[in-house]
Order: sequence, then C-alpha cells, then structure tokens
Amino acid sequence: MELTLSRIIGLMVVAIIVAIVSRRLRLPYTVGLVVTGLSLALAPPAANINLTYDVIFDIILPPLLFEAALSIPWTDLRRDALPVLTLAIPGVVVSAGAVAAGMAFGVGWSVSSALLFGVLIAATDPVSVIALFEDTGIKGRLRLLAESESLLNDGVAAVLFVIALGWVQAADHGSRPAVQIAQQLAGTAGGGLAVGLVCGALAIAVAGRTSDRLVETAVTAVAAYGSFQVAQRLHLSGVLATVTAGLLMGNLGIVGRRDVFRLQGREFVLAFWEFAAFIANSFVFLLIGLTVGHLRLTGTGPLSLAAAIGCAVLGRALTVYPLSLLFCRSRWAIPLRDQHVLWWGGLRGAVALALALALPPDLPGRREIVTAAFAAVAFSVVVQGLTVPPLLRMLGFFPRRL
Repeated sequence: MELTLSRIIGLMVVAIIVAIVSRRLRLPYTVGLVVTGLSLALAPPAANINLTYDVIFDIILPPLLFEAALSIPWTDLRRDALPVLTLAIPGVVVSAGAVAAGMAFGVGWSVSSALLFGVLIAATDPVSVIALFEDTGIKGRLRLLAESESLLNDGVAAVLFVIALGWVQAADHGSRPAVQIAQQLAGTAGGGLAVGLVCGALAIAVAGRTSDRLVETAVTAVAAYGSFQVAQRLHLSGVLATVTAGLLMGNLGIVGRRDVFRLQGREFVLAFWEFAAFIANSFVFLLIGLTVGHLRLTGTGPLSLAAAIGCAVLGRALTVYPLSLLFCRSRWAIPLRDQHVLWWGGLRGAVALALALALPPDLPGRREIVTAAFAAVAFSVVVQGLTVPPLLRMLGFFPRRL
C-alpha cells in the first residue's frame, strides 16, 4: 500500500515514541524500530504498509549515503584507503562467493538463485553500529573503516548485482564473455563516480555564489538526490554517484575548505543532513519490521532461512579475517578486536532489501530469495544489533557504560 501523508505522519509518531523509549531502555534505536514494525504487522488490525524498491532507492537511500559521506575526512580515508578498498571490493566478491556456494551446495538452490542472493546480501550497512558509536562517544579508525567500507561496498554490490542479474537472464541465450562483463562493471562503477564528481563540483560552484544558508542547504539536497537520479537514469551506479558527491562536497565545501560555505551555513547544512538521516533511518527500519511481519513463508522452510542467515554471517567472517591478515605486518594492521567488531557489526540493511525487491517478478526462485534476504536483514539488525553493545563492552571499547 502507498505511503500517504497520514501514514507518513503515523510512522513518524511511532518513530518518535520508539526513539524516546529506546533511549530510556538503553537499547539500539534501529533494533527498537524493527521490533516495533514486526509488532505492528502482527497485531490486529495489521498495518498494511510494505517496503518497496522505489521507496528505498528514490527516497531513503540518497540522504543516508550523502550524510555519511559528508562526515568522512579525505585525509583519514586516504590514509586507510588500501584496507577500505580491499574490504569493499574483493571483500564483496569473497562474501558473495561464500554465500552462493553455501546456498547452492548446502541447501540445494539453483546456481542462479544462490548467486543473486550471495551478491545482494554481501554488502554491509552498519547503521546501527555507527549510531552506537555516536551515542557512546567512540570515534577513530574503527568507525572510519566500518563507515567507509559500508559506503563503498554498497556501490560495489549494487553493480555486481546488475551484472549477475543480466548474466542469469541471458543464460538461455548463451554465456557472456568475461571481457564484456568486466567492461560493464568498470563502466557502471566509473560512470557513477564521474556523475558524482560532476554533480558535486557543480553544487560547490553554485553554493559559493550565495551566503544564504537555506539556498546552500537546498543545493546539497539537489546534489544528493540529483546525482543519484542522473546516474540511475544513465544505468550507472547511483550509490557511488551520491557517495562521491558527498565526499567531494564534504571535503571541499563543508568540512574541508572554509571559503565556500560560511560558518552558519556549514552548521545548518550538517544539522539538516543529520536530521534527514534520522528520518530516513526511522522509516527504513520501521518498514523493514512491517514488511518482514507480512512475509509469507510458504514454500520457504525454516532450515533454508537458517542456512541463509548462517551463510551471510560466515561470508562476512571469511571477508574480514582472511583479508585483514594481508595487513598484519604493515602500517595498515587492523587489531583483532577491531576485526571482531567489523565482522559481527557488519549489518545488512536497505541496499540488500532494495536489490532483492528489484528482482523481476517472473524470475524463478524470486520469492525464496526475497524471503531469505529479509530474514537475513532482520536477524542482522535485531540479533546482531542487540549483541554488538555487549561485544563492544567486552572488548573494552566503551569509555562509559551504556
């Protein structure tokens, strides 16, 4: 059912109540939203509102990506670029391959269904952990690694998903050469980066011609949504376009150079995007709970769902620990306790659900893939999200008790 104005207001009221209660109970806000959504979906009369691909990609994803990219300092990202890129690019491939192998050989899924599920569930979205870092005052390199990797691997997974879906749909018409697949991958990712650079540069140029903080903020909104939409219309990576625009504007216009946005403008822009990200997070996690509560598990056994969850967790472990070993004797070494957080805190989120919902309705195995994706995301947000605070406490990260 569509999100009418009355439903949007109702969801915001619920989100506000959940935020207040979660803070009082010292629980992760996103976990409270998912649990509340599940309760609303199961309680009579059930709220008939579901998460859709258009809602995620057209409304929710751009502000989340743009706000996170704004706050990443280029100097810190450049210093840890090698481990971040290793976890974000080869890491997605390793995770997707491990999950696909587990679902194909362990559960008996077809290779095409297993491959699509592996690719769409490979990207991490540690929104809950990043929010927890903000609440507890934890900053530094671990937060940079988690946030930067999630931004980049979202884009990588989205590009790989398009290629995997094209390969599956073209399987009956002959296989595609590896060179053609590589060219499509490079073109989609490179094109998204180019769109983001152009949109970000134009936005900085326009913002530099005004001192009105409202106009400056409007320019950033156009850059965030515009870069995403332009890239999507050109069949390029909208995720990478928005992330690139956010990084460029953050480091050359808002957080970095001081001659583009005035002090009041910078403060207003950052506050606006913090609020926009809060609204987007509130909607996406509440709608995740509502949608999971409405899922029909007919034809998808509990063993298959358990296997999907297990494969997703195992695939993440096979990404973090082996790839971190590559840097153990270098200046990029990642401490073991940080690796534990990167593994267990590598939550799945909006991108995985959007890609699952983007599968063609007539695709064989679509219902099983979508159900498994929502189950893996729900487990990730609720179970992993609830157990990350004790893990951080046990590893000695918290400067104060939650």
